[in-house]
Amino acid sequence: MRDCLLATSAFVNCVSGADGDVPTEITRQDIDVVIRALKNNSGYGFLSGIEGENKYGTSPTRDAYFALGHSNMIGQLDAVNGFNSKWNYPNQQNTLEAEWGAIANTRWLLSPVGSVTANGSANNHDVYNNFICARESFAAIEQDGYSATFLYRPPIFSSPLAQNCSLGWKMAECPRILNDAWVFNLRCTLA
Repeated sequence: MRDCLLATSAFVNCVSGADGDVPTEITRQDIDVVIRALKNNSGYGFLSGIEGENKYGTSPTRDAYFALGHSNMIGQLDAVNGFNSKWNYPNQQNTLEAEWGAIANTRWLLSPVGSVTANGSANNHDVYNNFICARESFAAIEQDGYSATFLYRPPIFSSPLAQNCSLGWKMAECPRILNDAWVFNLRCTLA
């Protein structure tokens, strides 16, 4: 799915950072450009907001789009103006394990298998591809009525030719972008 999202036609280079590279490091202004584009394209948010509660050090979160990125983005996201750590949400029940935090109307999910373009910037630094997605922007289409099948044939001890087992899996699934106007690749470097 990551490689499918990388093939989207809509990408935005971060330009508001101070590192002088193309793209720059991620900033709130760059994220706002993508949020505005998704709203103007009538993209639906993935998650409802979390109401504020009377708990020390917490703040509510807005309705949000998913932002999918690499775990190397951790230091960068913490420095973005308005970043709200997952641990500062008033209620932890609706958070995801991969969730790192929220910035404006995005909730960031990070993974070590996120998309990175090696030496892709003007100064030959790695470019981090952050996919900001609206609901129903992409899907995994299951073909032939299944997405994955686990195959196991146990050993049969009735003859010398059937003493080994077989183990494998097969799948018929196709990742697909359903609406290019609802998924953006926000490209940035690390400061």
